[in-house]
Amino acid sequence: MGTATVNGPDGLPRCGWCAAAPEFFAYHDAEWGFPVADDRRLFEKLCLEGFQSGLSWRTILAKRESFRAAFSSFDIDTVARFTEQDVERLMQDAGIVRHRGKIEAAINNARCAQQLIAREGSLAAYFWRHEPAAKDLAEPQTVSTSAASIALSKALKKQGWKFVGPTTVFAFMQAMGLINDHAEGCVVRAQVAKARQVFQRP
Repeated sequence: MGTATVNGPDGLPRCGWCAAAPEFFAYHDAEWGFPVADDRRLFEKLCLEGFQSGLSWRTILAKRESFRAAFSSFDIDTVARFTEQDVERLMQDAGIVRHRGKIEAAINNARCAQQLIAREGSLAAYFWRHEPAAKDLAEPQTVSTSAASIALSKALKKQGWKFVGPTTVFAFMQAMGLINDHAEGCVVRAQVAKARQVFQRP
């Protein structure tokens, strides 16, 4: 993702990566970078970032509704109860990415999420503790990992989570608003800054 901007359908500048696919504009304007404290959404995003590993976000975004249907709307307790039969069912589901390792990782991560919630109170409380200080942020969209994403990745792996490398975790932090990585000229950057300002950290 470069720092250049591209004009959206309304003629106003957006992050340059929106140019890669027309459906990116809606996702960029309504979701990407806005702070999230909902555990189900946080879990879903971390799972989808794991599924994206080696693929494009466009592929995952196009299949997102199918993923939600296949994984019970990413309800953590439900996914944690998935069995080997569910793995086989998901391997036959053409609407999602049929990668056994990633499917098994999502189920494994639901169980890890349960343990983390039992210990910390919520995923949100834990993830937001890893929000980097403004002084530690790089220029928007110039890096694909950071000290914060490396630390969170390491911590999650230690707890047994899978498909949570530093790049995956950094993309998760960008999308869930733990950092405002919208390009300097992007019209949504100020909206995200305002949303982060009034956001109640869990």
